[in-house]
Amino acid sequence: MNLPIQPTSAFPVEAAERLQRLPTQFFASLVSKVNRQIAQGHDVINLGQGNPDQPTPAHIVSALQEAAPNPAYHKYSPFSGYAFLKEAIAKRYQEDYGVTLDPEKEVAILFGGKTGLVEISQCLLNPGDVCLVPDPGYPDYWSGVELAGGRMALMPLLADNAFLPDYSRLSPDDVNKAKLMFINYPNNPTAACAPASFYDDTIRFAAKNGIVVASDFAYGAIGFDGRRPVSFLERPGAKEVGVEFYTLSKTYNMAGWRVGFALGNVEVVRLINLIQDHYYVSLFGGIQAAAALALTGPQECVQQLNAVYESRRNALFGALSSIGWEAQPSAGSFFAWLPVPKRYGSAEFADLLLNEAHVMVAPGIGFGKHGEGFVRIGLLSSEERLEEAVRRIGALRLFG
Repeated sequence: MNLPIQPTSAFPVEAAERLQRLPTQFFASLVSKVNRQIAQGHDVINLGQGNPDQPTPAHIVSALQEAAPNPAYHKYSPFSGYAFLKEAIAKRYQEDYGVTLDPEKEVAILFGGKTGLVEISQCLLNPGDVCLVPDPGYPDYWSGVELAGGRMALMPLLADNAFLPDYSRLSPDDVNKAKLMFINYPNNPTAACAPASFYDDTIRFAAKNGIVVASDFAYGAIGFDGRRPVSFLERPGAKEVGVEFYTLSKTYNMAGWRVGFALGNVEVVRLINLIQDHYYVSLFGGIQAAAALALTGPQECVQQLNAVYESRRNALFGALSSIGWEAQPSAGSFFAWLPVPKRYGSAEFADLLLNEAHVMVAPGIGFGKHGEGFVRIGLLSSEERLEEAVRRIGALRLFG
């Protein structure tokens, strides 16, 4: 009789080098710290995460409920997704931004925007190739570059340049070797928005240097003070040099549904579809049907959500001013980017707020070295909880 092999701790399982290169998940430790505080009985106000707190609009949920029993959707979906969903995103971009997209050639359906942001580096970078990455920036840009064996060259986002990269300050050698660059506005974590002129400069820079632009437009629906965020694809020449990543996660509170898109350059879209052919069969058809309804149905829910975030922003910054914590109000996204008192590092300051005020914020250093000196707060709690968080912080008398 053959006995089963008993695994032992000495069995030599060794991670591939590509996994060993991955950056540490900085924010996993934040969750552990919050959970420890909660376990000790504290009422923690967690403002450190980026998870939308509102439910998906009811008409979108109903569309999924209606589509789920359809036996056609119980089979494998077409590998690149249903045409009706690609047509829906093209319709939304035409209506919102005046951008014409070919649904078959210029739209790729993604398992959430994060997936595409990691995949594009694997599509375009060979080992040693350079990718220009914003600093501070979304950490999963780093993950994709590392998985591809590429090298990151950082583009500092500084307050004195409105948190926009200054291409003239980049190393000529890095620019010559770069094949890909990430930009992200409305920005995570700085909450800055970019003017149309920035995109025009970016398109010229990319065309001159042969660099593909990856515009992360995850927060594209969230802009304040009557200003609509500009889409990279709105600008002349954008589709010649790059793609934009869009997601339903923020626009329609569909983070858990995992629906995103890569839009624009025909060849980049083809490559993303190619790599996905080897990873996946596309999203469940019922989700695709509901996503199409989200894009083509009533858009009042998007306007209402934007108003909720703007009202929360106003409440937060009004409260911050009352305790002497002065900062530039957010222009877009659902974040606030706040300077840390000069006597603290950002991680030290975040720990202080958690331990003494039971308020969790995200240290800026987790977004890159130029994030040091700031913390990020999410506008993802009620106005009352945001104001309560600021009152707790104010009681520590750290400002003024």
